[in-house]
Amino acid sequence: MPTASQDSSRARRPRVGHIQFLNCLPLYWGLARTGALLDVELTKDTPEKLSEQLVRGDLDVSPITLVEFLKHADQLVALPDIAVGCDGPVMSCVIVSQVPLARLDGARVALGSTSRTSVRLAQLLLAEQYHVAPQYYTCPPDLGLMMREADAAVLIGDAALRAALHDAPRLGLEVHDLGLMWKEWTGLPFVFALWAARRDFLERDPAAVADVHRAFLASRDLSLEEVAKVAEQAARWEAFDADLLRRYFTTLDFSLGADQLTGIAEFARRVGPTTGFAADVTVELLQPRTTA
Repeated sequence: MPTASQDSSRARRPRVGHIQFLNCLPLYWGLARTGALLDVELTKDTPEKLSEQLVRGDLDVSPITLVEFLKHADQLVALPDIAVGCDGPVMSCVIVSQVPLARLDGARVALGSTSRTSVRLAQLLLAEQYHVAPQYYTCPPDLGLMMREADAAVLIGDAALRAALHDAPRLGLEVHDLGLMWKEWTGLPFVFALWAARRDFLERDPAAVADVHRAFLASRDLSLEEVAKVAEQAARWEAFDADLLRRYFTTLDFSLGADQLTGIAEFARRVGPTTGFAADVTVELLQPRTTA
């Protein structure tokens, strides 16, 4: 049995966040396969709650919604080449509407309460592309409840998939994919969430941050190599078949490179001054560790 001094000298496992939506299942699946899951203290939650925990200091490394990262960029460093985004359709960030979007001026639009980034993107697209100013309000992401009280709703994650693929067609509702709308408007990819480490944790334990980064990259790569298997296993427990899940996992863009950073800069330029961060805020990326 270790002594008290030995136990206290051990470095604790990094506190790492994980989005509990299907869009991040490939990352979690790979962590389990590589064994890296045992090397982190994992917290599963919604993007909004994980973002709050990272900013508050309750997590060391976590996915964080783009809006919250840009608001708190002075406290955070982004991990390169890993994000949740799209370069065209995203499938799971949508506006579901009872009327054409151009008729939403003054109408009630319900905002799902799980991601400020998707909400802000939807508001931007409606204002700039359709020139409408709806009456927005926030509520739980339940399409049935939303459609009883609103003319349109913004949904993300699993609720958006269910709404877009199952409920909206049955109810005769329009579905508009936010990723596709952004791509058609700007020609750029969109990043909904990226992975970041707190600067204070990075300063204390840069090796741990580098290890977490490598683990997530390896997890992503393995999962995408075996995406058919990931989709088959997920389909056992989800309301979607394996073919659809495979299409979803391969539609998502899990990278963060030059094109994605350009998309982030364009989003920041358009919404920064009205969203709580500077229009020219930049994403600082974790630099590779060098050895002497």
